[in-house]
Parts: sequence; structure tokens; C-alpha cells
Amino acid sequence: MKKFGLQLWTVKDAAERDFLGTLRRVGQMGYHGVEFAGFHNTPAEVLRKEMSEAGLSAAGSHTSIEMLEGNLKEVFQYNKTIGNHLIVCPWLPEERRKTEADYLELAALFNTIGKECQEEGFLFAYHNHDFEFTQFGGKTGYEILLTQTDPNFVSFELDCYWVSYSGYDPLELLTKYPDRFCSLHLKDMKIVDGRKRSIEIGTGQLDFAALLNNAKHLPNLNWCIVEQEQFDRDPLESCKISIDYLTALSVDSR
Repeated sequence: MKKFGLQLWTVKDAAERDFLGTLRRVGQMGYHGVEFAGFHNTPAEVLRKEMSEAGLSAAGSHTSIEMLEGNLKEVFQYNKTIGNHLIVCPWLPEERRKTEADYLELAALFNTIGKECQEEGFLFAYHNHDFEFTQFGGKTGYEILLTQTDPNFVSFELDCYWVSYSGYDPLELLTKYPDRFCSLHLKDMKIVDGRKRSIEIGTGQLDFAALLNNAKHLPNLNWCIVEQEQFDRDPLESCKISIDYLTALSVDSR
């Protein structure tokens, strides 16, 4: 069974109020790890101790492209201290993703960043949204990134929701590029009033049994990470619903 983590952006308001207390609650729910979306000014040694006490491992850290281009030394130092070895670029500014040439330039940049990360003992990955599936001459921006980055230096964190939202099948990507993915972002999708939205895992339309079964066979994939962005209840309650569903599904599929 792959490990299950929580992307802490899901509980950003709770984390803003009480970061360390929120970590403890996540650990009590049964998550194996957390993926960071900021550290709320917490000293690295304090965070490492709290994670250990909560029974949580570091499943990655979303780090802005601006920091990756300008403050890598600082990024490395903090993440080494907390025991995190996966650095993820989570977003691209709109002005940097308008053309095929933009994506080719980004691929070259990711190769450079990925090489620096590898030299410091880190894995570098890119996390998608929906905009990467814009077509450029018969190829999507995502395909350009997949084919123009060096597998030795750049991995990918596949957000299955955004792939499905864009009209593509995450299973097809996982099958076509089985060695390129280090983690999956798992969030479910439901159509409400004609609009697609994220919802607790197991209450929407994505086939998580198939995704988890496929994940078993991906050699470089270590984490399946829960994320949700829209809520009908307290986000922490939603996180519990999602991990309970995934845990039961994993046990049933053994």
C-alpha cells in the first residue's frame, strides 16, 4: 500500500490559526504524512519535533517558482532539517505559460532546478492544475513538460482531479509515463449546478479503486496525497472522511 498524505493547503485556515495543533489532528486521523504549503514561520527544529510526535512524515513541500529561482539554498536548509526531500513547484504565473515556447523554456528551467536539487539530495517535481492541458500544435503544455524534462532531474506530482477536470484520463497518463510520477494528488470531483467542484474522496465521480490499483505498480511513486479546495463542512471533517474512505479501499484491494 502506498502512503497517504494530506496537502495542508486543504486546512489552510486551521493551520493559520494553530499550525502545530492542526498537524497533531491530521496525525490522529490516520494520515502517514503531510505535504506543506508554507511553514507559518515555524522554526525547522520545532516542526521536525512536532511531526515526529504526531507520527507524521514529510511528503513534500510546495515551493513557489520565485523561491526556486531565487532562494534555493534557504529552501534546502529548511527542508533538510525537517526531513523533507521532495520539492514541488505547485503553480506557474499566467504570463509564463501562454505559448509552446514558454513551456519549452520552463522545461529547461526545471531541468536546471532539478539538477541542483539532486545534487543536494532532493527530488524535484512539478504539480499540475488545468491550464497545462491547453493545446499547442497538437501537444498539451503538460506533454511538453513531460517530454522535454530530464527524468533524472524532474519528476511529476499528478493532480488527478485537475486532469479529469480538463477532460483527460489520469490513468492514461500514468500508463503512458509510468516512471515519471513520484506522487498523486487525490481529490474527488462532483458536478453541481453544471459546474465541476472538488468534494470529499468517495463522494464524487473519480475511480479511486482504479487509481490506487495502478499506483501499486508505479516504481517511483511513494505518496498518494489528499487535497480538497471546496467544502460543505469543516475542512478537517472532510479530511477525515477522505482518509477513512481511502484506508478502507486500500484494505479491500489487497
